Amino acid sequence: MSTRTGRKVGTPQGVVGTSPLRPDGIPKLQGRFEYAQDLAAEGMLWAATVRSPHARARIASIDIAPALAIGGVHACLTADDVPGRATFGLEHPDQPVLAAQEARFWGEPVAVVAAEDLDTARRAAAAIEVGYEPLEALTDPEEANRRDEVFRRMRIRRGDQSVRGAVVVEGEYEVGMQDQAPLGTEAGLAVPDGQGGVDLYATSQYVHVDQEQVVASLGLRPDQVRSHPTGIGGAFGAREDVNLHIHLCMLALHTGRPVKMVYRRSESFTGHVHRHPAWLRYRHEADRDGRLVRVEASVVLDGGAYASTTSAVLANACYFAVGPYTCDSVAVDGVGVRTNNPPCGAMRGFGAVQVCFGYESQMDRLAHALEMDPLTLREINALETGHPLATTGQVIQTPLPTVEVIKSLQAMPLPEAGPSDLPTELPGGSGLTSEPQHVTRGVGYALGIKNLGFSEGSDDYAQARVRITDSGAVVETAAIEVGQGLVTVLAQIARSALGISHVEVAHVDTSKIDSAGSTSASRQTQVSGGATLEAAQRLRERILGQFDGDVLDDEGVWRGDTLVTPWTALAAGDWEETVTFRHPPTTMTDDNGQGVAHADFAVAGHRAVVDVDVELGLVKVLRVDTAQDVGLALNPQSVRGQIEGGILQGVGLAVMEELVMGEGVILNPTFTDYLLPTILDAPEVEALLIEQEGSWGPYGAKGVGEPPTISSTAAVAAAIRAASGREIERVPVRPQDIALP
Repeated sequence: MSTRTGRKVGTPQGVVGTSPLRPDGIPKLQGRFEYAQDLAAEGMLWAATVRSPHARARIASIDIAPALAIGGVHACLTADDVPGRATFGLEHPDQPVLAAQEARFWGEPVAVVAAEDLDTARRAAAAIEVGYEPLEALTDPEEANRRDEVFRRMRIRRGDQSVRGAVVVEGEYEVGMQDQAPLGTEAGLAVPDGQGGVDLYATSQYVHVDQEQVVASLGLRPDQVRSHPTGIGGAFGAREDVNLHIHLCMLALHTGRPVKMVYRRSESFTGHVHRHPAWLRYRHEADRDGRLVRVEASVVLDGGAYASTTSAVLANACYFAVGPYTCDSVAVDGVGVRTNNPPCGAMRGFGAVQVCFGYESQMDRLAHALEMDPLTLREINALETGHPLATTGQVIQTPLPTVEVIKSLQAMPLPEAGPSDLPTELPGGSGLTSEPQHVTRGVGYALGIKNLGFSEGSDDYAQARVRITDSGAVVETAAIEVGQGLVTVLAQIARSALGISHVEVAHVDTSKIDSAGSTSASRQTQVSGGATLEAAQRLRERILGQFDGDVLDDEGVWRGDTLVTPWTALAAGDWEETVTFRHPPTTMTDDNGQGVAHADFAVAGHRAVVDVDVELGLVKVLRVDTAQDVGLALNPQSVRGQIEGGILQGVGLAVMEELVMGEGVILNPTFTDYLLPTILDAPEVEALLIEQEGSWGPYGAKGVGEPPTISSTAAVAAAIRAASGREIERVPVRPQDIALP
């Protein structure tokens, strides 16, 4: 640190490697942050949706007259009123904007209304008379597979298919349908511009693809629809797909007035996609020393009624079906089936969660058969940099510290043995159902691996703009902040690259900047962060070159000890840089699933400690400790927050979270019956950040959002298995899966 004119000049505050306060933190704590649900506009109408009460039915008639007869109702729109393409879809436009001849899942939108107030809109929606002729619904995934009702089939073959191992374990596993359960439901506001166009403010993870789908269904030019990022109360994949977006724009253009819609909680459960339920069959073969010789896997995912991202989720499930392990003989068959169950799509972990439960259960079975420590078995087979991925054969070129993750878990001390005497720390909690003498403790381990960024030849890019203002710099982006701390990290990157403290992040609409891609796939820190870093570096070089300076800081440009220009003079010039950043290219795999399908990888490990009342089938998850490969932690506190939140979501899938289906109908579409972990269910967590720079992310960073969820579920299941002696072949684990007969 040097001294210039009696002033210390050095590293600005809030740079990479520190944990500055989040700019949105205090407003959220004080209730001042504006979420999509809080939006309003002068002359605004309210909207409501008519939904099918059947898993499958022919729509014989729709009579909107009773709704239009209600005072204050301004519009009732059906499929006949869609002005452009009648369907939408994130990857394939196969889902009707409004169901026409047939409704294909329970809760599918059939009509939308707009009225002066919310109560009137809901009364109008209830007044619309729809004539349904129920049809036989296809709700069994195995039957759908037999009928060839599929979105995608995958076949992976690698290595000599005739080799066999001396030790063989087989298993069948099931993963239930989990909901993202964001605390904020779907919401939005559409504002007509008076010239045939519309501005859309809606819950989204991917505003540019939203805009493309809205444009197609409205039959407008791209410049006539502007999709704006807005405040979101959680996402986890639920906001990738369009839901109310087109409906709002149709109503706004039809009425010529702003229109707002907010889903009720029960509506939200039908208004967004869910985690795919999965059925897995595995066969692992190893030699006597524990080295994997061959892995065979069958993966069936229920995609529900429409495609959404089922093809991509299936691909991830199949590509990571062996986990973070080496194996030279692999056979994986996967299928994503079409049923009349609610559509499934993106959710944190994106296919890797489901197969992790399968392959980690198998690794524990194999360790038991070999009479070997489960972590030792994993270390023997650990996938690392320079190894080929077991399924695709892609050689891992980026850092992958699998062995360090395992050794870190081994070194972590365990809590004191024995159950607590405090009722709230026993299975059953404050229900006072378990007594310490009936409780058994179990410890379980699991590892998980996930790709970072889009795969299979996707053109994965993000654009960012950095410009000088009269107070510092602004990063402009369409990347969506969903609570993960992106606004903080992008500002940190820009501060570090520019050398100045005053940096803000501004979210701009689709007309002002190119796409930043989806806030998913653990990609935004690396891709949007990469664009921000490059733009800031270019801008700094331009400024220093123009003013022949050697330091840029909060007061301006310095040449030696001389201030060349004050900061306000810089702001008066044309000082901005716009950069489009792409991650390393990927390819589609061949007919055997071989190829360079992924741009980067991250590995994490979890150790769960649980207490189980075997007689009652109750579980208390005490601890879930972790070691995670993070590249460089740009914001250590934010990284730890992502890890802790991801673990709790994994605990939810392990012991309580499941959408229960009955003939295609969600039987528990409220938070009364869909159980979520609360703070009383939250385990203690110790998180070790394994930092190995060298990935292509800014300053060597990796995405961190998904790995915490992937193997935490499997670790909790393993711990329950250890405590209860039960096989535990399904998650979430139910009391009847544990309790003694």
